Amino acid sequence: MLRLSCALLAIVCACATGVPASGAGAPASSARITFGVAMHGEPALPPDFPAFPYADPRAKKGGVLRLGALGAFDNLNPYGVNAGSTAAGLVGPVYESLMARNLDEPFSLYGLVAKSIETDAARDFVTFRLNEKARFSDGVAITARDVLFSFNLLKTRGRPQTRAAFEMVAGVTAPDPHTVRFDLAGAQSLEQHDRELPLILAMMPVLPAHALTEKIFADDGLAVPLGSGPYRVSEVRPGEKLVLTRDPDYWGADLPTRRGLDNFDRIEFLYSRDDNSLFEAFKAGLIDVRLEDDPHRWAGAYDFPARKNGDVTVDSLPLGGPKGFEGLAFNTRRAVFADPRLREALATMFDFEWINANLFDGLFKRTKSFFDESELSAAGRPASAEERALLAPWPGAVRADIMEGRWAPPVSDGSGRDRALAARALALAAQAGWRLESGALRRDGTPLALEIMAASREQERLALLYAGELRRIGVDARVRVVDDVQFQRRRQKYDFDMTFALWQASASPGNEQLNRWSAKAAGREGSYNFAGAQNPAIDAMIAALLAADTSERFVTAARALDRVLLSGFYAVPLFHRDREWIAHWRHIRHPEAVPHYANAPSEDPLFGDALESWSLR
Repeated sequence: MLRLSCALLAIVCACATGVPASGAGAPASSARITFGVAMHGEPALPPDFPAFPYADPRAKKGGVLRLGALGAFDNLNPYGVNAGSTAAGLVGPVYESLMARNLDEPFSLYGLVAKSIETDAARDFVTFRLNEKARFSDGVAITARDVLFSFNLLKTRGRPQTRAAFEMVAGVTAPDPHTVRFDLAGAQSLEQHDRELPLILAMMPVLPAHALTEKIFADDGLAVPLGSGPYRVSEVRPGEKLVLTRDPDYWGADLPTRRGLDNFDRIEFLYSRDDNSLFEAFKAGLIDVRLEDDPHRWAGAYDFPARKNGDVTVDSLPLGGPKGFEGLAFNTRRAVFADPRLREALATMFDFEWINANLFDGLFKRTKSFFDESELSAAGRPASAEERALLAPWPGAVRADIMEGRWAPPVSDGSGRDRALAARALALAAQAGWRLESGALRRDGTPLALEIMAASREQERLALLYAGELRRIGVDARVRVVDDVQFQRRRQKYDFDMTFALWQASASPGNEQLNRWSAKAAGREGSYNFAGAQNPAIDAMIAALLAADTSERFVTAARALDRVLLSGFYAVPLFHRDREWIAHWRHIRHPEAVPHYANAPSEDPLFGDALESWSLR
């Protein structure tokens, strides 16, 4: 599957000049007008940088980039609540946000549609000054009216995580046609003090008030979108193909942070429900770049003639930042999954060692944290005194072995029939009242039955292997495969027992954790709280994460949150890799530098990974 991230966002410039200004609820001297903002500390880029480190200002312009996308799409609105099967390539290339992310920093934003940002030390207000040159692709100037329109539309009709964040804004005004001010003082009176909120607002897409209505937005249909980005949608074949064409009149083409980016005249997304078909299309030269995620294919299928004669190049590039958490989520809204001891018992039966050796050529690593392979991870680390103090009001929220950094997913003997793991799983299930009787795992005479929902052949294969292991301990585990659209809709309505879920990790986790794990999100349709977690300790750790005003406090809160989530056993941890496997035809090139956080989470998971810096050779 072509899995691309948020790198098509751009940066205008980075500087931090102190300019006295007044701010609600804070001393005037604490407010500054700047051209960049960081979640903690100061932005890293100097004011006179010529281009991103991962962009080449000398890159050749022109040509076509053809990309394969696994699945299908049924709408062109990436921001609506029902936008589960949105076409790729819209966030960034077509829709632009007020400010944009630098993928070489954990979480820093720089001006794009907004040329500057003003806030204070408490972050209880934020003011954006719009770039007077900013235009939609139809030539209409972007003004404060469009920002107000976008904010109000997304607050009432946007995705749950967007609505939840925007509801914390106490008020918004437009002092003049190019200035928008958000009053955030009210956010401090809620259960969390969200210091990330100014950055969340800065990443808001700017939608055209003159060309978009609430009805069109809510329909989540196939109306061709109007944005302000470097590309326009020029061809739509639902579920088959989407074509973007570079806008020759793009307003931001001369900005320093656009140098070396947006190099192709045309970008084509070719869809298929079969990843093998996409691979064959790449081998035939119908697709130019492929991001591989099948280790077996990567290990043995790239020796075709075009690779041997040098027409195709393969690279294994480092993936920086936290690796995130992919797992089989338990729907704890189902009474059968209410006890974490049973959830741990079922998770114990996932035989990673056998699967990794026999299916993945040993190229994956077992995931052991929600922020794996980063300083935010609690895995292998005993809790600090600061973490213990933060967790003290919630006794029992973290297991002793997880608090001490001793816990890790169980390791099998690799045989595929490890009796010790099965015995351990049955012992854990017995603690929750389940016992093996007449070949079935029962509680009060009722056998345990569950269904695993999958959406692809790869997921089906993995689910069938896991279901076979569960049957060894008497669990009636079945697998149901549904199409991509049904998969998304059933997940949004939590109509499943267990299903595959990916919680991508950022080097600066924040507001998105509310939509993933908060008690409010558990009851809100369309949230990413697939597991239905409702734990006050989780809410408290997220609040501490959002309120952290130093890197040290931020790391403490992230590790504490990781420990509470791990203790809940809300999902069977699967696996991850620390390399990006990429292949491309020789006529396509990429700069030598790779963004450190190229796999940062995005609203458009099918586009990015700094492909905006690629070009013709």
